[in-house]
Amino acid sequence: MNQAARRIGKTLALVLPVVLVLSGTLAVTRVPWAVSPSQAQVLTASTKRGTEPSNAPQDVLRRQLLSDLQRKNPGAALTDLQVQMAKRPTLARYCSAIARALGRAAVAKYGRQRAQSWSRPVCDTSFAVGVSSGANGTDGTDYGTGYGADSASAG
Repeated sequence: MNQAARRIGKTLALVLPVVLVLSGTLAVTRVPWAVSPSQAQVLTASTKRGTEPSNAPQDVLRRQLLSDLQRKNPGAALTDLQVQMAKRPTLARYCSAIARALGRAAVAKYGRQRAQSWSRPVCDTSFAVGVSSGANGTDGTDYGTGYGADSASAG
């Protein structure tokens, strides 16, 4: 009898952890926040806004400055960017991303050589970075979170 109890105990000691791990794994996969990959794609697609422009202050400022760049020149847009950063310091974290976008737009309109001539130290020389990346074919829509790696160097 003692030997049978030991054998049952050893069997349970081996099988029980496996059963617990499998049941725990299955329980976690059935939780509502654990979606299947196909459902994740649907959720991601459903959260996009389509072609609606954002009305966030930094996006409005970016659109305004890009418009200034198209109507006037990059120098006027950079001056306006400096003025806006002085008037609204809360937008300073977006300054680098906006200046880079202006640099890319300047390259698209004027070419790399001419765009570089308007370069000045606005937002840690981000305009010049935008000019150099604009020449490499990036589209100018990078924002990250303010954004992201730029927030450490935003100024």
